[in-house]
Amino acid sequence: MKLLTSLQFKYVFNQSKKIKCKELTILYRTNTLKFSRLGISISRKNIKYSYKRNQIKRIIRESFRLIQYKLINADFIVVVSTLSINIDRQLLSKKLEYLWSHHYQ
Repeated sequence: MKLLTSLQFKYVFNQSKKIKCKELTILYRTNTLKFSRLGISISRKNIKYSYKRNQIKRIIRESFRLIQYKLINADFIVVVSTLSINIDRQLLSKKLEYLWSHHYQ
């Protein structure tokens, strides 16, 4: 499931906990639903080319899909920094796996 509306994003941004590495920050806040939801925030200012932003989004969504059943019931927002532009796909996946591991049930 995705976070879709600005109200859902504000809910997480206002009172969230965070965990981060150089390239990524994961903000999260528990929810009352029986599943986790994902939101992705990539600024056009930070990553200029749309194909690169889309590639990073696909990697994030895929990593979330693979471990979604292990996660706590929470709303997650992945914030991508400028440093992510030069990172390769496998390393980005490893970083995400490390960050997700902090949120297992």
